[in-house]
Amino acid sequence: MAFPTFTPPLFLRDGLSMTLYAALKCGKTWEAQTALPEPDYRETIFVGAGGVPIYGWVAIPERPRGTWVATYGITGCLEDQWFLRVLGRKALAQNYAVVLFDWRAHGKTAELSPTLTSDGLNEGEDFVCIAAAAKQMGCPAPFWFAGYSLGGQLALWGVKAAQTVDPGTHSGLQADDILGAAAICPSLESQRSLSYLVRDPLGKRLEQRIAKELKKLAYSIHAAHPGALDPAAIERADTIWGFDRELVIGPLGFPSVEAYYQASSPLYILPQLSKSTLIVYAEDDPMFDPTLVPDLQAACDRNDALHLLLTQYGGHVGYVSNKTCQREAGDPDPWWAWNRVLDWCDRMSYS
Repeated sequence: MAFPTFTPPLFLRDGLSMTLYAALKCGKTWEAQTALPEPDYRETIFVGAGGVPIYGWVAIPERPRGTWVATYGITGCLEDQWFLRVLGRKALAQNYAVVLFDWRAHGKTAELSPTLTSDGLNEGEDFVCIAAAAKQMGCPAPFWFAGYSLGGQLALWGVKAAQTVDPGTHSGLQADDILGAAAICPSLESQRSLSYLVRDPLGKRLEQRIAKELKKLAYSIHAAHPGALDPAAIERADTIWGFDRELVIGPLGFPSVEAYYQASSPLYILPQLSKSTLIVYAEDDPMFDPTLVPDLQAACDRNDALHLLLTQYGGHVGYVSNKTCQREAGDPDPWWAWNRVLDWCDRMSYS
């Protein structure tokens, strides 16, 4: 399948520059560059895998032609995830129902439950549970799952969970109701990428910033659910690896962080995916080990259900296009990755 070429502004033809620009600048200017209005979301509490309550937003247009279920990356909440809210605006404008949610241990979901993250092992089933409940609310099939960064990892696990849907336990949701997913800059292999990230001084600073946010997240869960987490363990969690070692792997039953990362990394489930799945990935993504690119290409070459959109530029969840690129692609804004996702979805829905 042919896609328009991605071309960023000259000053963003570097993965780190694009990543920082998207994270620090676009978060302040995105609404001025997005002509579409914010959907009139309805707050909803879903029930995820294992009975975990999941907080979400739902918007349904007058004549919906399908539904997007989506979440975000390693830290944040619905209110501050501007990149996810761009999808919400664009999808609703194209007459899709939209379901956005705070995944486990994030945002208002963390206020509802002390259950920590599992990097897809349970969140994949959460996607399916949310789709089933959304269908009961009037969100129609076909359903598409989406996410970016770690949220892209979760969406890939959602595809796997969607392949074995049981209508009896999912409110009548059929496996064919879920057509597939799109993942932008997904985390594919946690151990390799985290080891790669912390070897670089700038990468180490990025890792420390994320770890600090994870620690804040853990303390907020401790405050909302006294006794659920050990404050001493939270204090020891000074890195991403440490967070998973001190707080995550024990309740999930893993003997080590290495075993947990091996089990949860979606690179190893790509051969098993049978629903149409688009992976948008940049060769210059500074967050991930570049040796993953040939592994990703090989996995996609071997599985016809996988559609890989691999670009030279883009950074990590950046993909801010220049004006020439926007004209050539027929895009109304610089959000190249979401425009490609929605174009691809239209082709898959009517193919």
